[in-house]
Amino acid sequence: MTKLNRRSLLKTAGLATGLVVTGGLPALAFGDEGENKKGKKLALTVAHITDVHIREGDDAPARFKSCLKEILAKHKPDFFLNGGDSIHDASYDSVIRDQVTKQWAIWDDCTAMLSKYEVYGCIGNHDPWWKAPSKEDEMYGKNYVVKRLKIPNRYYSFTKKNWHFMVLDGNNSNISLDPEQFSWLEQELEKVPSGDSVLLMSHYPILGTTQVLVGGGHSDCKKLKDLFYKHHGKVRVCLSGHNHLSDHTSYNDVLYCCNGSMSGYWWEKGDKESAGPGYYLETPPGYAILKLYTDGTVENEYFAHSY
Repeated sequence: MTKLNRRSLLKTAGLATGLVVTGGLPALAFGDEGENKKGKKLALTVAHITDVHIREGDDAPARFKSCLKEILAKHKPDFFLNGGDSIHDASYDSVIRDQVTKQWAIWDDCTAMLSKYEVYGCIGNHDPWWKAPSKEDEMYGKNYVVKRLKIPNRYYSFTKKNWHFMVLDGNNSNISLDPEQFSWLEQELEKVPSGDSVLLMSHYPILGTTQVLVGGGHSDCKKLKDLFYKHHGKVRVCLSGHNHLSDHTSYNDVLYCCNGSMSGYWWEKGDKESAGPGYYLETPPGYAILKLYTDGTVENEYFAHSY
């Protein structure tokens, strides 16, 4: 199991994202008809939040709640996708049980306002507690995160309208899908009817710019790229977080969106490389809203928040 230290992993070169300082990234449309919405039918509006890193201090809980209120009032999403690293950290060697339980309690308190919404999460590298007294401890590893996020498994799928959602677990050797999971993904993609569309979510970027600059991407990206190409026309968009950077990359008609982070610079003010208060490099804290159309067109817009 690869356990990543977020700050040592990300403490490297800057990134130019074309980000508008006052707002975030404009909507990026992708599909058979590009940005022309004429005659299109909106299927779903989805909020993608990732890398919340919720914790005590820096008024993080109240600020996160303000962000959620903004999303609900301004965007009225059908449901939420949570890209992982929900809690600040359970993965460091020094973390004790009380810290883990307290962070998850704060998460529960903050997300209580989403009780009427479905929230589909994936496991981030900071979510599992690996230093439990034993592997038999109920709080050890991924299974406890599955329980706390109220998800069916460490990887899973669900369908809404003509869109199929596949949530992945990249927390394996060298950031990859284990053989069992890859076989499952092959079978899931085979089952998708012709004409339907697929959205995949992993905590880690599969393709894009951010991992070239700061690391943290899937080591099996070529294997996944080949699988997606086999299902060309089905796979439309892959979402990720982890790198706290906003990046939209199109390759083989698949849109890869690394959608920044809710916490920005871990709810702190930033450092000398931060382009603004709370920024990680040039990316402000924020969230993404996706518009998914029945014809497979995707719009992904990153919204900076100022809380």
